[in-house]
Amino acid sequence: MTSINDRVKQLVRAEIRGLKAYHVPDAGSLIKLDAMENPWSWPDSLLDAWLEVLRSVELNRYPDASAKDLQAVMRTAMSVPDAAGVILGNGSDELIQMIIQTVATAGRSVLAPEPTFVMYRQTAMVAGMDFVSAPLLADFSLDTESMLAAIKNQQPAVIFLAYPNNPTGNLFDAEAIQAILAAADGLVVVDEAYAPFTDASFMSQLPHHDNLLVLRTVSKMGLAGLRLGLLAGAPAWLEQIDKTRLPYNVGTLNQVTGHFAMQHKPVFDEQAGKIRDARAELFAGLQGIPSLAVYPSEANFILFRVSPGRADAIHQGLQQAGVLIKNLNGSSAALQDCLRVTVGMPEENRAFLAALEQQL
Repeated sequence: MTSINDRVKQLVRAEIRGLKAYHVPDAGSLIKLDAMENPWSWPDSLLDAWLEVLRSVELNRYPDASAKDLQAVMRTAMSVPDAAGVILGNGSDELIQMIIQTVATAGRSVLAPEPTFVMYRQTAMVAGMDFVSAPLLADFSLDTESMLAAIKNQQPAVIFLAYPNNPTGNLFDAEAIQAILAAADGLVVVDEAYAPFTDASFMSQLPHHDNLLVLRTVSKMGLAGLRLGLLAGAPAWLEQIDKTRLPYNVGTLNQVTGHFAMQHKPVFDEQAGKIRDARAELFAGLQGIPSLAVYPSEANFILFRVSPGRADAIHQGLQQAGVLIKNLNGSSAALQDCLRVTVGMPEENRAFLAALEQQL
């Protein structure tokens, strides 16, 4: 009889066997500064109003298949141009998957600069596409010449540009992105997951580029548990991408809660403003430590580099001191000795800085 290991090897594609599943560590009782979450809870008055809204939900019925009401309020909240179409997803991760599935054919490629969000590569490979990367420059800025050369040589079906970039936190040069849009025959997806923490956006550019798609998510604005993303772009593209969407992909509770939250967006905008202020203070605190190289951020996290060979020990020491951040050391050559901290509440940031100084 064939062993289960042999059957797995026979049936599962080699590319899948070679991948590692996306790992999320259990924070337990630690100060959780590893996942780019908004640390602020909802005010009690908002919680009470939301719970009252949920009383009217009929969970015995399927949700609105296209989430029309939620689409409308999210269009307004995210300033989607009237001429653009919109699709909602179970987080922006599902929308990334849908984009790639729409164009996935053997021999086609997905292009992104690296280091960047790991799910671009992972999703492309799961779909059977080639993944091509163009390394960022030493300061993590976009290497425009390298990107344009890759476009010319590879003719990628999709290009992903995280704006601001994860895990580096910086904004790529807007003129460089315009040059990429002009050079690309395929889709260019500008992933604006961290839009609440920057004033830069390509959303208003949608009417001017028929190959531009813009991704948004509500996760970073304080709704990470909701799993709700938005994709905006030319209706001709979205009509095709929508065919890959599973039925009822946005559940009733998500639709009702998302609609409620968008109606109270000023609450979350205020929290984003607090996070921006805390980011500036945290950045200054990190810059005050001579042994660190700290990278500017337009997101709700900060990337920093420690002394050579010390990242793993410092990361472990922080956990022992009660603080969990992200260890990026070893994930790529460009991120050697790098750690990433999410901007938390002021007291959490102070506890992190105190624990960090003890490890240095």
